[in-house]
Amino acid sequence: MKRIILTLIYCLSIWGVSAQNESFNGLDVHMGNLFRLSDAKTRSICPENFTGEKGKGGMAQVSDRGKRNIANAAYAARDLGEGWKVNPYIIINSKETITIAEMEGPGAIQHIWMTPTGNWRFSIIRIYWDDEKEPSVECPVGDFFCMGWGVYAPLSSLAVCVNPGSAFNCYWTMPFRKKCKITIENMDEEKSMNLYYQVDYTLTDVPEDAAYFHAQWRRTNPNHTSDYTIVDNIKGKGHFVGTYLAWGVNNNGWWGEGEIKFFMDGDKKFPTICGTGTEDYFCGSYNFDRGGQYKEFCTPYAGLHQVIRPDGTYNSQQRFGLYRWHITDPIRFEKDLKVTIQDLGWRAGGRYLPQKSDIASVAFWYQTEPHNKFPKMVSWEELEVN
Repeated sequence: MKRIILTLIYCLSIWGVSAQNESFNGLDVHMGNLFRLSDAKTRSICPENFTGEKGKGGMAQVSDRGKRNIANAAYAARDLGEGWKVNPYIIINSKETITIAEMEGPGAIQHIWMTPTGNWRFSIIRIYWDDEKEPSVECPVGDFFCMGWGVYAPLSSLAVCVNPGSAFNCYWTMPFRKKCKITIENMDEEKSMNLYYQVDYTLTDVPEDAAYFHAQWRRTNPNHTSDYTIVDNIKGKGHFVGTYLAWGVNNNGWWGEGEIKFFMDGDKKFPTICGTGTEDYFCGSYNFDRGGQYKEFCTPYAGLHQVIRPDGTYNSQQRFGLYRWHITDPIRFEKDLKVTIQDLGWRAGGRYLPQKSDIASVAFWYQTEPHNKFPKMVSWEELEVN
């Protein structure tokens, strides 16, 4: 009898492995399982196929020349005709919002690429999951892709890559169960913008424990309290997965003594997680200083990828771009989360200096829905880099 029971257990374990292999949904893709087949359906939305439908790409007609966002490159394609890059980009007019992608699930976004023209702070990306009325992602496009200062800097990480000349890429997995909608708003008072983009996604089963992707932008200019809030009022269960900071310094000396703090699940005065310094949180050390100069670096999980140095004339301030992805070490919370970082430097006598910097941030996290409503997006005047 014992031998029969052991045999049954063994067979059940084998059948379980087989069932698991057969049910691979194509979402958790990495080098270790890239060989596995899946019934997931790959789709992509861009101006040459606004719906992502099978067999519906590259159908724009040269005869539609002059129709905005229907055949924007018809003049260039006039000698070649249908199928020859007739509508590779869209035009978003001043103060206009356009839905750039809409899809029905279940499924997940796996990659977004875009290269927007104009002022990257004045272009706002919003993403809505399922039937929600309030966005789960609301952020200037430049900051979402870690380019908050509107100036290109190379960035190579697992979650975000920025390549020459202004190619923005993100690889956050973004599951949805019913629907997904992505919009871009052009807040520029005068200028239209051109947008080349591609949203790559898969239609497949989504696990029951899959949370929804969120990203929220904030800024204080200047930061009067010297205690900057990256995000607060997160309610629900989830995990924090990343921070981007665009930090503009208004004083001399080292500016990054401040500690990051994660207040979770009822923490009040004191946090559960407290860092030891700004450069420490971003996985650097000792002021990012090599030989008396800031040293840029990019790694899969963290970096100081951008240092904007004064040029002696109009660009008078030091400005920095930093990212930290909690991919292997997500900050998990059960009920609520608030994240702050101190704006702290040095003054005479070895004393800390409470600074008043220009700080903008993006917080990235996953959580259950519904989420709390984000603070109202500010006007273009408060977005502007000056």
